[in-house]
Amino acid sequence: MEAYPESLISLAPSITEIIYAIDAGDLVVGVTDFDNYPYDFSAWIQAGNMTSVGSFDNPNLEVIASLNPDLILATGGVLGETITTLRDMGIQVVVLDPTTIDGVIDNIELAGKLTNKNAEATAIISDINARIAVVEASVANVDSIPTVYYEVWYDSTSLWTAGSQAWQNELIEIAGGENLFADQDLEYFLSSAEAVITRNPDIMIIPQEHGVNFWGSFDNIKDRPGWESISALQNDNIYDIDSDLLARAGPRIAETIETLAGIFHP
Repeated sequence: MEAYPESLISLAPSITEIIYAIDAGDLVVGVTDFDNYPYDFSAWIQAGNMTSVGSFDNPNLEVIASLNPDLILATGGVLGETITTLRDMGIQVVVLDPTTIDGVIDNIELAGKLTNKNAEATAIISDINARIAVVEASVANVDSIPTVYYEVWYDSTSLWTAGSQAWQNELIEIAGGENLFADQDLEYFLSSAEAVITRNPDIMIIPQEHGVNFWGSFDNIKDRPGWESISALQNDNIYDIDSDLLARAGPRIAETIETLAGIFHP
């Protein structure tokens, strides 16, 4: 890049959170339909103060081109072909796709360099590291480490959870818990209700999907066949957490770890 960008588009909610956290939000001209923090961007879009570039996994290339951004910040995965197309259009694209806490820290630092917000990025990173260090110290000598089942998705035919390669595995460990499926060298994978029942977690973490939950209610979970024997349900150690905190690799990682630690070791 020959100059700092005067306009940019964020193609992921986690990236939008980073950009606004480092006080570079005035550069943003486009976000996805899923961006909802730190502001209600849908209201901005309806008011004509921000442009939606469409869905996270299939952004509208015509809208992106019409905005003529100096820079696009994107994630990898499903956007692989889209990123190639955007670069072929002559648009600068930088991929921020962390899978670890260190990766998030690196991405915040890089975002600061890209937008001339180095001091702001450094301050955010220092705050994150300090808060994580407090949690690590507080759980260092706990009497027991609870096993934690994190449910990614459940329906009558499938159950998805997280293995050791998932970003949530590290969050759980730092907060003083043990991922129920940490022995699985996978990211997110299709498991089974039988496996959860057999492994018998101490705590269950369920994502709160903005009021529309695939799991229904806690009572629905307790009524799943065979689940009445699980310790977490017998002891009412089931908790719903904002799915954005659990899924977005962004500047709220310290808050996520603090929330989990408060559940594991109140």
